[in-house]
Amino acid sequence: MPAQSKIDLLEKVSASIEASTGLYVVDYRGLTVKETQELRRALKDAGAEMKVYKNNIVKIALEKHEMPAIDDILVGTCACIFFGDDPVAPAKVLKESMKKYNKMEVLGGIADNAVLSSEEAKAYAELPSREQLLAQIAGLINGFARDIAVCINEVPAGLARAINAVNDQKAA
Repeated sequence: MPAQSKIDLLEKVSASIEASTGLYVVDYRGLTVKETQELRRALKDAGAEMKVYKNNIVKIALEKHEMPAIDDILVGTCACIFFGDDPVAPAKVLKESMKKYNKMEVLGGIADNAVLSSEEAKAYAELPSREQLLAQIAGLINGFARDIAVCINEVPAGLARAINAVNDQKAA
């Protein structure tokens, strides 16, 4: 029979998994307490949270929620970064932190119910953010609307130019 403290910890991990759509696993060894606090704040601003749980408890919770197994990633001292709908913003924070502190490493993760390798998790940081993508889509829609308006406007303008040219010919 497992101890009550482990059952409570499993419930905490399960709550974190339920509240998120995915997670990154990072090796944070070497970070000072101050650096870790700065990282946690930056991740919180990006819509994610960093938690350190026992690896076996995380594995059990993932299995309980029918998420992919990441047994080969959850090895040694690591922390889990749970993110909501946007996996890009936390990935960008992790990338900046890796450059700034030069002490941590992204080991992998889970996104869209699929296991991510270290390289795939780092690739999320290269993607544009959700806001940038929405702005690009809005720009494309605006461009199409402007082009349609110009085309529609050219029909009567062309007709007016043709009438004006005929009028100028008759006057000459």
